Amino acid sequence: MLFLSGFRRTKMENNGYGCFADFYDSLMGDFDYNALAEYCDALIRENGVDRGILLDLACGTGTLSYLLAERGWDVIGVDVSAEMLARAKPHKNISYIRQDMNELDLFGTIDSAVCTLDGLNHLENRSELLAVLKRVSLFMNRGGVFVFDLNTIHKHKTILGNNIFIKEEEDVYCVWKNFYLGSGVLEINLDIFIEREDGAYDRFSEEIRETAYDLDLIRELCGLAGFEITGCYDFMTRDLPLQFSEKVVFICKKVQ
Repeated sequence: MLFLSGFRRTKMENNGYGCFADFYDSLMGDFDYNALAEYCDALIRENGVDRGILLDLACGTGTLSYLLAERGWDVIGVDVSAEMLARAKPHKNISYIRQDMNELDLFGTIDSAVCTLDGLNHLENRSELLAVLKRVSLFMNRGGVFVFDLNTIHKHKTILGNNIFIKEEEDVYCVWKNFYLGSGVLEINLDIFIEREDGAYDRFSEEIRETAYDLDLIRELCGLAGFEITGCYDFMTRDLPLQFSEKVVFICKKVQ
């Protein structure tokens, strides 16, 4: 999926989702969250964890959290945006927590974790990515499984690049401008127009930066955080990633 594959801030001071949270789900409406839930659930169970406590890191409005809870997981949904979490659908097996992923601090241990739709791409550099991997590892039981995806450098440089995309819904019009800054860094400017009852439009703007990382660096950082990579696939498949893969999924087992 190209459009709006997951805009989630990681810095508390950049919490700009007061308006965006209102129409995030609408703009993501064509994404198959059920398929993603099935995919993550299967990958975790195939790697030895069959239910338990699951962390959904950068959970947004909690759609994936809810679907995983319906599949029998006890879910902890963590996101930095209070506005996003306020729109999350409640479930008896979900606890939502407002936290910056850089400062993840749970009340106990977890058996598995997911971070999907390029949530980790919002970490600005190697140090931040390693720190978050270590925080997840700290709270994960030995043998636990962490499934996450990341946009690739190829996607940032070539697919998104210096391109402009348009998304139009019934009452929302979004212009997505990309600026590739090099070294895997992509600056994203969103101009979002919301139709009012009188037919005029209100305009809201967001500036977001994502960083893509070399796959070998990700493997190295996972090892430093106490994880062993047990699988690496092209997104939503069981195929090995290729040179032109746009999003890659890592399956990591806690070994230290």
